[in-house]
Amino acid sequence: MSALPHTHALRNGLLLGLLGVGIFALTLPLTRLAVGTPDAPQLSGVFVSSGRATLAALLSIGFLWLTRAPWPQRADWGLLGLVTLGVVLGFPMFSSVAMRHVEAVHASVMLGVLPLATALVGAWLHRQRPSVGFWLCAGLGTALVVGFAVLRSGQGGLSLARADVWLLLAMACAAVGYGVGGLLATRLRADQVICWALVIGLPINMPLALMEYPQTAIQFDAWLGFFYVALFSQWLGFFAWYRGLALGGTVRVSQMQLLQPFMSMLFAVPILGESLDALSLGFGLAVIAVVAIGRKMPVRDIQRIAPVFNSKIATP
Repeated sequence: MSALPHTHALRNGLLLGLLGVGIFALTLPLTRLAVGTPDAPQLSGVFVSSGRATLAALLSIGFLWLTRAPWPQRADWGLLGLVTLGVVLGFPMFSSVAMRHVEAVHASVMLGVLPLATALVGAWLHRQRPSVGFWLCAGLGTALVVGFAVLRSGQGGLSLARADVWLLLAMACAAVGYGVGGLLATRLRADQVICWALVIGLPINMPLALMEYPQTAIQFDAWLGFFYVALFSQWLGFFAWYRGLALGGTVRVSQMQLLQPFMSMLFAVPILGESLDALSLGFGLAVIAVVAIGRKMPVRDIQRIAPVFNSKIATP
């Protein structure tokens, strides 16, 4: 069967990317629902992180067995390990712990520079050189996010709240996991990339989940939030997202993430009863505008044939 024409592959990649973003946009509000607030705590952030990955990993084992998925090649395991560190261990842990202490609207602004960070990782992986304008936008977007966090931290002086630091670390982990996973999805099937990454993380996540399993009554809504982030945010969403990145390219498809902060904010209003204040909305718009401008800045290829890790990772 012949390969799809480039324009069709790009269109399908963007559509799949949009589907993935729509699924991920519910992650922050429903994680907040799962962990509760400092005044009304529900599931612990460690349990939400390790439990969601454990459930998704067990489903992945069944999926890999039913589809008779081949074992990854030796060169793929190191990259799968990076995906595990990024989106199976790092992002879920940092974001789940942070979400008990910040509202979903606030967290959506904090993660607003994720599209730019993902594009930057993708450019590095594919040996592309971002322009000066790209770097300026990246710096400005980061400054806006940090400035917003400082203004909303409630602390005296120029300091970041601990939860904001966790959110920034979560963003960095997600950017690496998205970029490396998108690269791997040009060699492995997109669904197999996240499944193998989850299996790799199972020996760490399952013991943590068992140790952190709640010993007190948990509200039904909190469990609903947990099962959503386990089934959709941690598993099925990546089927669409990694396939989209592979078809359309990480740098291009990551622009779909521009919609995610707005979608997360809008979901947070009916689900959590949060409000969109002028400061959050203003900074959110500013971050998205900077990221949109940055995405239009040229990114020059340094080496078109082999990506940065290994030529074996390219599409066979």
